[in-house]
Amino acid sequence: MRILGIDCGTVATGYGIIDSDGSRHQLVEAGAIRTDTKSPLNLRLAQIARGVRDVLEKHRPDEAAVEDVFFSANAQSAFKLAHARGAVLLVLTEAGLNVANYSPAAVKASVTGSGAADKSQIRFMLPSLLNVAEAPASPDACDAIAVAVCHAVHLPAGAVR
Repeated sequence: MRILGIDCGTVATGYGIIDSDGSRHQLVEAGAIRTDTKSPLNLRLAQIARGVRDVLEKHRPDEAAVEDVFFSANAQSAFKLAHARGAVLLVLTEAGLNVANYSPAAVKASVTGSGAADKSQIRFMLPSLLNVAEAPASPDACDAIAVAVCHAVHLPAGAVR
């Protein structure tokens, strides 16, 4: 099964595409959709939506997974992140994909075994989970791959083709 994982952000929205049988995962592609931080939010959201559409067209995933919004002390950042997430969810839904949502703790636990893991621990685990020499350089791409892996391991037995 081909799974698209997305880690939303208004500066960079990470994406990771994996092929998975539920226990073995192969990295197809990972990257980040970067926006111009000087542009108004509406134009940045349109850029994110176009980028996700391009990824969908190129890779044709079977399912998608998106990380839930992480609420921090900065409410303004959380609102912007929620806007980006909304744009991504709209594009995925318009494409007819089943979209799963996972908390940051669930993503971390799926990849590292601990819901309290930090980004460096996720980056450290990805090569062994994907059977690659090293994790992508982009932290946003690493987070997105982790979301895809989380979805793969949470699918019911027999759901993965």
